[in-house]
This record gives sequence, structure tokens and C-alpha cells, in this order.
Amino acid sequence: MIVTEADRLPAMNMEIKSQDKTTAKAGSQIPPERPLLQVKDVTLQYKTKDHLVTATYCVSFDTYAADRFILLGPSGCGKSTLLKGVAGFMKPANGQIELNGKPVRGPGPERMMVFQEFDQLLPWKTVKQNVMFPLITGGGMSRAEATDQAMDYVNKVGLTKFADAYPHMLSGGMKQRVAIARAMAMEPAILLMDEPFAALDALTRRRMQEELLQLWDDVRFTVLFVTHSIEEALIIGNRILVLSPHPGQVKAELNSGDLGIGSIGGEQFQALHNHIHEMLFADRVEEIEDDDR
Repeated sequence: MIVTEADRLPAMNMEIKSQDKTTAKAGSQIPPERPLLQVKDVTLQYKTKDHLVTATYCVSFDTYAADRFILLGPSGCGKSTLLKGVAGFMKPANGQIELNGKPVRGPGPERMMVFQEFDQLLPWKTVKQNVMFPLITGGGMSRAEATDQAMDYVNKVGLTKFADAYPHMLSGGMKQRVAIARAMAMEPAILLMDEPFAALDALTRRRMQEELLQLWDDVRFTVLFVTHSIEEALIIGNRILVLSPHPGQVKAELNSGDLGIGSIGGEQFQALHNHIHEMLFADRVEEIEDDDR
């Protein structure tokens, strides 16, 4: 069953609304009252050797410029598949995905993606060269222009001293910073992040969350962020879409814009954390009861 919880927790300011804030360069192409990204009744399917798998069913949501929009749900709910649909790597079986009012028909530089894996960098190129690469090959910049733009974002992620280092010389967290800098240097309309900090240790993960929020404060980019961690969703996101177990459907959409790292342990943070946990746990209980019948 699909449940919308836009007004269920009014005391915590959970109502759904767009942000009227300064936007990044790409996000400013449309009026703030219009969605930047629209996902309309999207069903995504893929084939295995023996089956046709429905990953998501009739999922709809709008993302506005400068949103930090979270796709949250248990493993197998289709959140990463949904991100691939927005990236243009998968075509919806039903429904439509639009960016700036135009249908998404394939990958494009206006949608840059950061993955979970540490090996997404070119090992034979330095940090600076990795960030420059898409600017030259996909952005049409000259080498001089690409160098300036790349170093600007290398500086933003705090890797100036490592600009000439190779990936094998970097820690996991540093590699993810390079991947973020490479994606952000393209100044995409929307940044797509697929559990980018999941493989990091707890301390590095927290530091990366803080740095991502600081980068957002500086640039005010739009991000669609996938996670299965409720705490990370509340820290990173200003809006959270909770998906049900397989196949993924919209269970709730919540506004968490007043929360952040400084809210951890607070009453409001814990109340929303528990509320989301109960929603996800209720689905697991229903699955167990169905299996026992």
C-alpha cells in the first residue's frame, strides 16, 4: 500500500515544499517554483536469466533546484535502479522521467554520477587529470580551461596538495573526494550519488558527510542521494523519499530540512529516525507474517 506522509508530523515541520534558495549554475536555468527533475509513475524492470524483475513500481516525486533529495529504503527496494533510470542508463517500462521539462532518453553531462566503488577513477591519471578528463572529452573545454576548472573543484574538496598524486596513493575517502570533484566540475544540473560513503569506515564516512554539506553550502548544487542508512538520510537530506521493499513503491515523503549533524541525539532527530524505522520495520514484519502463512 502506498502511504503519503507529507503532513503526518506537522510539529516537526515535515510538510513537503520546494526550497527558495540560491541555486547552482545549472539549477538556475528554471524558475524555483518549477521542479528540476520530475519522476512520473515510473516502473523500472530488468531481465535476469530466468525472470523479468520489477525493481520499482509507479514511483513519482519532484526534485527542485538546490534540493538534497534522498532515496531511502532497504536493500532490494530499487533505489539504485531508480538512480540509473534518472541517469539515463535504463528506460522506464512505464512512466516518464523529465529534467528541465525534457524527457530523459539517455545519459548526459547534465546528470553526473558518483558510485560507491573506490575504483571509479582512471588509475593512470593523476587527481587533476581525472577531474580534467570529462571536461575535455565531454565538456568541450580547452586544456587550459579544463585545468583551471579542475583545480577549482580539487581545491573545494581539499585535495590541492594531492593534485599530482595517482589513485593508488590515495585513501578511500580521498578517492571519493576526487570522484565528487570530477562530477561537480562538470557543473551538472543534478548530481547523482549511489551510496558514495557506504564502503568507508565510520569516522571517514562522517567526515565525508560533513564535507559534502560544506560543499553544498558553497555551491548549492542539486543532489539525488541513495542510502539505506536512516541516520545518513537525516544528516544529508532536506527531503527524504522512503521506499517500500521490493518492488520499490513510495511509502512516504518527508521534509527533514531543519536537521543535520548538529541534530544527532536531539529529540526531533530521534523522533523522525524512529518514525522512519517503524515504517521500514513494519514492512519486514508483514513479509515475515506472509511467509509463515
